[in-house]
Amino acid sequence: MENLFSALNVQISNWSVLYTKLHRYHWFVKGPLFFTLHEKFEELYNEAAGVVDEAAERLLAIGGKPVATMKEYLSIATIEETNGETNANDMVASLINDYKLLKTELKELADLADQHDNDTINDLAVELLVKVDTHIWMLSAYLGE
Repeated sequence: MENLFSALNVQISNWSVLYTKLHRYHWFVKGPLFFTLHEKFEELYNEAAGVVDEAAERLLAIGGKPVATMKEYLSIATIEETNGETNANDMVASLINDYKLLKTELKELADLADQHDNDTINDLAVELLVKVDTHIWMLSAYLGE
C-alpha cells in the first residue's frame, strides 16, 4: 500500500508545482494571444487546485498522509518549477512536457490502483488521463504541432 501512497503524493506534489507554474504564466504571459492564454492558464490552474484537493482526500480516505508543504512538494515532484520562461510559446511547450510526464505517471497510478483493487483511485487516474490527453492535444495545436 505504501507504493500507492507514494504515487498519490507524487501526483499531489506535481499538481501543486504545476498550479504555481500556471499562476506564474497567467501573470506574465504577453503578446498577441495574451487574452486567450491568460484565460486558459487560469482555467488550468483552477483545475490543478481541484486535482490536489481530490488526490489528497483520496489518500486520506485510504489511510495515507498527503504532503502539504512547498518544501515537500518540491522534494517529491517530478515536474520542474518554471525555468523563467518569458514568451508564450516557451510557456506552452513547457506545459506540454509537464502534461506528458503526468500522463506517464497517471498510467502508473492507475495500474497501482488496480493492483490494490482500488477502483476509486483508478477512476481518478483514468479521469485525469482524459483531461491531460486533451491538454496535450490542444496545447500542441496552439504551437502548430
